[in-house]
Amino acid sequence: MNDEFKTLKKFDAGKDREGFLFSLPVLEEQGIGKISRLPVSIRIVLESVLRNCDGQKVRRKDVEALANWTAKTPASEEIPFVVARIVLQDFTGVPLVVDLAAMRSAVKRLGGDPKIIEPLVPVDLVVDHSVQVDFFGSARALELNLDMEFKRNRERYQFLKWGQQAFKTFQLIPPGIGIVHQVNLEYLAKGVLSSQPSTLNSQLFFPDTLVGTDSHTTMINGLGVVGWGVGGIEAEAGMLGQPIYFLTPEVVGVHMSGQLREGVTATDLVLHITQLLRARKVVGKFVEFYGEGASSLPVPDRATIGNMSPEYGATMGYFPIDQESVDYLRATGRTEEQCLAFESYFRAQKMFGMPLRGEIDYSIDIDLDLADVQPSVAGPKRPQDRINLPDLEKTFRELLEKPVRDGGYGKQNVDLREKHLVELNGSAPRDDAMASSDTKEDQGINPGDELNKIEMTSNRPTPDAGKEIEAESSDVFTHGQTHVGHGSVLIAAITSCTNTSNPSVMIAAGLLAKKAVERGLRVDPGVKTSLAPGSRVVSDYLHKTGLQKYLDQLGFNLVGYGCTTCIGNSGPLHPNIEKAIHKHDLVAASVLSGNRNFEARVHQHIKANFLMSPPLVVAFALAGRVHIDLSREPLGKDKDGNKTFLRDLWPSLSEIREAMETALSPETFRKFYRDFADQNPKWNDIPSSTGDIYQWDEKSDYIHEPPFFQNFSMEAGHIEEIRGARALGIFGDTVTTDHISPAGAIKESSPAGKYLTSRGIQSRDFNSYGSRRGNDLVMTRGTFANVRIKNLMVPGTEGGITKYFGPSRTGGSKNGKGEEMSIFDAAMKYAETNTPLVILAGHEYGTGSSRDWAAKGTLLLGVKAVVAASFERIHRSNLVGMGVLPLQFPDGTTAQSLGLDGSEIFSIIGLSDTIKPGQTATLEIEGKGQQKRSVAVKVRIDTAIEVDYYRHGGILPFVLRQLLSR
Repeated sequence: MNDEFKTLKKFDAGKDREGFLFSLPVLEEQGIGKISRLPVSIRIVLESVLRNCDGQKVRRKDVEALANWTAKTPASEEIPFVVARIVLQDFTGVPLVVDLAAMRSAVKRLGGDPKIIEPLVPVDLVVDHSVQVDFFGSARALELNLDMEFKRNRERYQFLKWGQQAFKTFQLIPPGIGIVHQVNLEYLAKGVLSSQPSTLNSQLFFPDTLVGTDSHTTMINGLGVVGWGVGGIEAEAGMLGQPIYFLTPEVVGVHMSGQLREGVTATDLVLHITQLLRARKVVGKFVEFYGEGASSLPVPDRATIGNMSPEYGATMGYFPIDQESVDYLRATGRTEEQCLAFESYFRAQKMFGMPLRGEIDYSIDIDLDLADVQPSVAGPKRPQDRINLPDLEKTFRELLEKPVRDGGYGKQNVDLREKHLVELNGSAPRDDAMASSDTKEDQGINPGDELNKIEMTSNRPTPDAGKEIEAESSDVFTHGQTHVGHGSVLIAAITSCTNTSNPSVMIAAGLLAKKAVERGLRVDPGVKTSLAPGSRVVSDYLHKTGLQKYLDQLGFNLVGYGCTTCIGNSGPLHPNIEKAIHKHDLVAASVLSGNRNFEARVHQHIKANFLMSPPLVVAFALAGRVHIDLSREPLGKDKDGNKTFLRDLWPSLSEIREAMETALSPETFRKFYRDFADQNPKWNDIPSSTGDIYQWDEKSDYIHEPPFFQNFSMEAGHIEEIRGARALGIFGDTVTTDHISPAGAIKESSPAGKYLTSRGIQSRDFNSYGSRRGNDLVMTRGTFANVRIKNLMVPGTEGGITKYFGPSRTGGSKNGKGEEMSIFDAAMKYAETNTPLVILAGHEYGTGSSRDWAAKGTLLLGVKAVVAASFERIHRSNLVGMGVLPLQFPDGTTAQSLGLDGSEIFSIIGLSDTIKPGQTATLEIEGKGQQKRSVAVKVRIDTAIEVDYYRHGGILPFVLRQLLSR
């Protein structure tokens, strides 16, 4: 531990405890920057740089540069940020542990000690992304989905348990506990951490900081904790002692005033903010909320806003620490010592309290009056496309007929009254009247009953699962029929950490359900309803308030604790409904309380997906369609035949507050966040191998040793020009990481599906792309395999299709038109002739999740460079981290403006070992029968350390060479 600036000071940590800290006020007293005017988020990063200043990885000039941060013109300095901890979820965590295991195998092959591959900071992995909604609308849905989850993912869980015993600092939280971000907010985060250096007689305190391998790690910003999402590649480097490097950011200050109006939820607020900040182009910037309005928001509301930072493009959506932050720690069961240390530390650092206007210098100032926020939804394809609730009907009608090239669906002369009958298991329709008996059917449970739900799934737990349940409760089963058309709501999901961490909107959903049930309203059997809370605390307070039973009666039974519908784990629709969608080419809808609604993410057959608050999810499930103006049209008729409107069901703020008063207690949180293994016996039953080296099994189709460290050499490569490249794909704007590397279902006819079939795996056992991320052979075939991705080289098509033009040195295909085939097959043919490949794309390339396989798969397909109009932060970083070169077109230039069709030959000139961050290179384009053209492109290697990463072939080879050379 160094004290380069002599800032190590004692402070009162509370409860008669003395502690030490690296004092930012003392640093300012030395005349090093106007630190008290810096944004709080910058100050917390500065503390890390100051505390970790060792003259090597973190230098004196790094401290001085950040301390002298200038709001309006931040110097383009590279900041080495050493985080206190790292969080993972299993979709990103499994491939990360696979990489660590592969690095250990490589070290052993080279004759080194495999144990040098060991996380140096605490790592928490929460298994939360593997549960799917196969069963729903049933009291047994949770149990059955959990059974299915363990059967599907046994190999993955065995591997994770190996990792748990192999790495000392690796804590694993098993399935069924909660979503990583809510577990982080309610349990893992401490606000302030401490260690006991050998040179001090008291503990050293420092802020809780982190990065996570999920872009929504930013949810923790609502508690005043600095943290954001990175790719798994960066997280691995961070684990192995490498700082997280980033350029000094601009900080956007959002001054909040006023208060939310009656009937407006935190979800409405975050959708408003997402639209506002996406339009203000905050990509790669810190956003810091402040002012009286921010102070009035409880931590769950702040966390909802922080969670969606990736949707508005910011690195963080940060709320400074104030009394509300401390009160939240107490309310969620943290110890009094922890709460006192949290408050005392930030008071000592003069960072306690919500800043007011004029107290902080921000790069950009934006005003937001909370009273301006209106009830909203967002969609149907992007979270920033906010729609005022009364305008949804009109907007949906317009989008139906709007051309596909303009973001619409290209339908003509649509009659939204037209519906198509769908038999659910071929039985007669039910009587709509509410009977008075005590059976589940008459209590108002989703008419698609338990047996019907099991028949709807393509993955049964056992061949006799349906018979087992039928024997138990055959008297309550019912069948039915539904009518579907454009705009029919076929999935209604209260899901994701975004909203299910927020008691106010969850209680509101329960109260709305209660009023609906009491009036006799019911949900159509064609709607797949589900409730997947962020933690078991939610279930506890929904039961305590008596509201869960009403949600159950509308079909919103508990289906699991995990990221379900929002990540694409929505499970199958009834096969007859899917047939109707295909036969009539329907634009059906989903409504969900999540944060992502990108194309084909929620479900491959649902084309319109709308984000909204949990109570609105219930409302639209009751309405059964999205082409409705809920401000003036009824949701349905009550048991007496009277029209029922949304205003009749919507709970008041006072009703929500009254219910919340009895809902939560610190002891509830303590109870649910201890003895995880004891609370999940299935996890204890999973066996695992032991030892420092993982024993790779070639028979496994989940865990496979990746090729990244095969034939590993201690010598770094050289940066060379890329010549004679072919285009593998040309894409438009807002290509997401879901488009590049989907997380959801694997299509049987896709390259990945064909590969799994060739391995003797039946389609019902494919699981998802997300669950197969430990196997590069599946994931490479799944790259650019999203069923909705549109490659402009093959106009009018969707899916991972391209044109193969042959190797550039032979002039390409004979007819010059190219041969249509899958992107994977084309890449493999190009690999046979060592033809380098490029991707061309529009604005916001790589929007969405911090999905390292979007970069890994790109590399393994043979892509050497991606040329885009602009990049999203995390994906650009991931590309560099895998040794793929990101290049940016000049403003106003795109593949379309250049008239490219993919038949051209490309070269990238001006690359060498001496390249500098942000320099210009030349993209040469040679078209058949045309003169060679040149376009200046910006090299989006943004920092000096990234030059090293790129020369070494990526972060991990760079770090491995460093470790082996010690």
